[in-house]
Amino acid sequence: MTEPRPPLLATLEWDGEQQFTGQVGKHSISIDGLSHAAPTPVQLLALSLAGCMAIDLVHILTRGRHPVHSLRTEMTVHRAAEEPRRFTRVALDFTLTGEMRPEHVERAIDLSREKYCSVWNTLRPDIELVVGFTIEGSPSPDADRPQR
Repeated sequence: MTEPRPPLLATLEWDGEQQFTGQVGKHSISIDGLSHAAPTPVQLLALSLAGCMAIDLVHILTRGRHPVHSLRTEMTVHRAAEEPRRFTRVALDFTLTGEMRPEHVERAIDLSREKYCSVWNTLRPDIELVVGFTIEGSPSPDADRPQR
């Protein structure tokens, strides 16, 4: 059994209005509830999910000796109309270039979703997650797969 990671420590300081500065380790980030000077917490959460899964994909594919030359992620997040306006549906679409087949990408997506992406596994289980992908310049004619 692996050892648990140490607790994540962070600070948040109010800068006025709805603006804050967060500090995690040696990194600082601005947050703005009105999205004028910085992303909102919800926007950062969406980016965190996209980033977590993209990092997993690159890591899993390259460890499997499937070189990734580029990866782009487009994301659409649907939110509830009523407070707390939580995420109800997330659609991620990855566009990759490199030497990989669709089944390699599907496996990496499944592993990220089911095991490795701590952001996804922290969110409510009733959020619909739809993930699609395209492999550009792929040698396989069936490189584009429908969303799952």
